[in-house]
Amino acid sequence: METMIIILAGVLVTVATYLILSKSFIRVIIGTAILSHAAHLLIMTMGGLKTGTVPLLGELENKYTDALPQALILTSIVIGFAVTALFLVLAYRTYRDVGADNLETLRGMQDE
Repeated sequence: METMIIILAGVLVTVATYLILSKSFIRVIIGTAILSHAAHLLIMTMGGLKTGTVPLLGELENKYTDALPQALILTSIVIGFAVTALFLVLAYRTYRDVGADNLETLRGMQDE
């Protein structure tokens, strides 16, 4: 199961890299969102996909589940949502002011 999720994370990184290298501002934003999802899958898989109980003091189980990767992913999801919202507002304002979504048009230099 972990191998399949690692391969899926690799495919998501490949798709995100392709979208980030495109000329459209919206595609770059979608690429960063997909890249953050790939990072979430990678962190979850590196933490291990094992089952177990919650590590409480009264429990006498030998198999516990580590909650740190889940807490890191939850924090990363919140930060990723905030960054995506900021990028979308920036893209909207840029399109409204300039009237273009192409990153080469937004550079402003015609001689390059």
